[in-house]
Amino acid sequence: MNIKTLGIDLAKNVFRVHGVDALGKTTLQRALRRRQLLLFMAQLPPCLVGMEACGGAHYWAREIAKLGHQVKLMSPRFVRPYVKSSKNDARDAEAICEAVARPSMRFVAVKSQTQQDVLALHRVRALLIRERTALMNQIRGLLAERGIVVAPGAANLRRAVADLLGAEDHRVSAILRHILVEATERLRSFEQRLADYDQQILHFARWDARTVRLMAVPGVGPLIATALLATVGDARQFKSGRQLSAWLGLVPREHSSGERKILLGISKCGDRYLRTLLIHGARSTLYYAARKHDRRSVWLTGLRERCGANIAAVALANKNARVLWALLSRNEEFRAPAAA
Repeated sequence: MNIKTLGIDLAKNVFRVHGVDALGKTTLQRALRRRQLLLFMAQLPPCLVGMEACGGAHYWAREIAKLGHQVKLMSPRFVRPYVKSSKNDARDAEAICEAVARPSMRFVAVKSQTQQDVLALHRVRALLIRERTALMNQIRGLLAERGIVVAPGAANLRRAVADLLGAEDHRVSAILRHILVEATERLRSFEQRLADYDQQILHFARWDARTVRLMAVPGVGPLIATALLATVGDARQFKSGRQLSAWLGLVPREHSSGERKILLGISKCGDRYLRTLLIHGARSTLYYAARKHDRRSVWLTGLRERCGANIAAVALANKNARVLWALLSRNEEFRAPAAA
């Protein structure tokens, strides 16, 4: 079978494949069950295989690459313009086959199993934090209904609940007391599990020499270092640090025409979780910048005075993203800024 390029529309059970020869003529249109896909790919000569970067795509990319094929993943929003007429699985596979052969197409690096393991830790940890926050907000709401207002902060809430459970208060009935005891146990369980995930992430951060180099940058800790390395992998897929920063959504959106240049707020495209971590890390650096006198801190303090803390934090996150790209792509050590 003469197939030069193959597009695969991934699904849970039924996969659709579309193949073309060297001249772009359609030579294959077929539906395959999940168990048939790898057997079918093993019978094909090596070719270019395109898939959308969706759920399960990295697993299938690794397995198909083991059979000698060249596999490339693409963002679904870059494939959508190539879909003809109404959408169905066959047209999706055809669009993927067309898009993967475009010389200007942007591709997603295939993640290894270790990268996916680290990202799984981050995803579960983020879900636990959301669940813990929801539980704490519910406790605050229940206490507020009884006229008990707790000061902001997790420590204040724990202290207030412990005081209420340890004393007799007419506002706390037996039913509410039982609810608070159960909620406190759940909250303690969340914190223990979070501490366990933090330890596992710290183990990965200390195990890899690349993350150790990244953590030398002010505002970058084990969370940012491991999340960036697991998400990006090989930083050389980006031509410059600005490309990485733009991929993270830390650069302004542009709406220009002719000689009129208009820059708006940051684009917020890309990985929201990683962008949030970088900005939070920049906020921690911004907090201590006023006490330091190196060039980086002086620039950051001046920017904060001129534009405000939020803009300064995003600007520092943008700068940190470029620095991290340089450390990863060039295998260099971070050089601390000199005194102003």
